[in-house]
Amino acid sequence: MQFTRIRLENWRNFGKVDVPVDRRVFLVGANASGKSNLLDALRFLRDLVKTGGGFQSAIESRGGVSKIRNLAARKITQITLDVDLGEGRHRLWRYRLVFNQDNNRRPVLKEEKAWDSCDKLVLCRPDEDDKRDDVRLRQTQLEQVFANEKFRDIADFFRSISYSHIVPQLVRDPDRNTGQTNDPFGSDFLEQIAIADKRNQGANLRRIQDVVRKVIQQLSDLELWRDERGSPHLRIKYEHWRPKGAWQNETDLSDGTLRLIGFLWALQEGRGPLLLEEPELSLHPALVRYLPQLMNEIQRVRRKALRQVILSTHSPELLMDEGIGAHEVLLIRPAMEGSDVILGADNRDIRNELRHGLPMSEIVMARTQPSSLEQLLLLG
Repeated sequence: MQFTRIRLENWRNFGKVDVPVDRRVFLVGANASGKSNLLDALRFLRDLVKTGGGFQSAIESRGGVSKIRNLAARKITQITLDVDLGEGRHRLWRYRLVFNQDNNRRPVLKEEKAWDSCDKLVLCRPDEDDKRDDVRLRQTQLEQVFANEKFRDIADFFRSISYSHIVPQLVRDPDRNTGQTNDPFGSDFLEQIAIADKRNQGANLRRIQDVVRKVIQQLSDLELWRDERGSPHLRIKYEHWRPKGAWQNETDLSDGTLRLIGFLWALQEGRGPLLLEEPELSLHPALVRYLPQLMNEIQRVRRKALRQVILSTHSPELLMDEGIGAHEVLLIRPAMEGSDVILGADNRDIRNELRHGLPMSEIVMARTQPSSLEQLLLLG
């Protein structure tokens, strides 16, 4: 199952969004246009149902309703997240959540609905019980196991969403971890590898080794290793003039190598949608050009159904892949009332330029780069 359509209203810097999404999605836009905020809308849905999460926690961790609400919201101040879930073009579920805050600035549900594949409404709130006890509107039914039986597939799907944005400095210094598990920024990344199922762990690391070998010519082996204290480490063996080569661990690896390993591990772990922030960071442009193909190839080798990957990027090299279609690209452009989100396939000019042989990278970057960049040279 995957997201097939995303609708947002007053979510952060988006006034209104209504776009279809494919199995693979590339979010492209200028700095501060809203790429991360669009990804965060999907992370919010995961936070509703994750262990230790929930409606109140998901909003509190983002600074409250007023921090989430679009600054241009005036007459309509409530925030809406509305998503279709399905397989290919076949919709299986739709979930809609509308919320605001009360006079004490506490989050409160205004609407929660779910429809099944036959478009039958299986959840509709507020209901009569909510009207008798409005405290119930401080929780979604989606997060309540005893209440979500008819639409638990939605909760399970949201729980399967994963987000990855490895920060190499955190991987090198796991002591910075404050106890958070499955940290998307990598403070417990090595522990995540260590506790993975041993059979999957070995297969995943072998695939990573095969890829990294092609990037780092001297690499011969890659393995997980625990020191005398039991702390996990990634070890890479380099071949050089010494007969047995030399081992190095994560503290010796470059930012690009750690990010690549994190990217490859994230692709292989889990089956739900994978959200990625700028996977091209610290990587050589020649390698970046192969990332879209690598996303499919790594999953194909796993012999499992391709999971949905939604990523943000600033890289023209990443968009040079001829296999990227206009239906996979979302252009995010700032406007007076909030950023607009445009599907590449819905833009006639983009379709025409593709037909005339222009590369996707050139088409997209020309439409998303900030205007008047040349004025930067006048600052002095």
